[in-house]
Amino acid sequence: MKRIILSAIIACAALIGYSQTNPSYRYQKGYVRKSTGTYVEPHYKTTRNSTNRDNYSTKDNTNNFTEKEGTRAKDYSPEAENYGNGRTIHTGSKGGQYYVNDKGRKVYVPKR
Repeated sequence: MKRIILSAIIACAALIGYSQTNPSYRYQKGYVRKSTGTYVEPHYKTTRNSTNRDNYSTKDNTNNFTEKEGTRAKDYSPEAENYGNGRTIHTGSKGGQYYVNDKGRKVYVPKR
């Protein structure tokens, strides 16, 4: 019986350690997006850090509040190479990578 309990504890610890989602999050109030005039509902999002690998929106991660799976490519992954294909990728002062779209706006992409 002790072995079963110990095995269960080790398995739970392994799952918790494997979790890739940023444990730090914040509440984003609803707002109107200036570029399109559409209303964005209030939601929770991970706090900023130097990577997108642990964000709710990144592949293999799940939003704890909505249970939705992420779809964006992780930084430095093979899928990140397809973002902004054929465009000049710039690096911002804080390390973010982006290209300039046809409307002259920055479009941030996963780091390559």
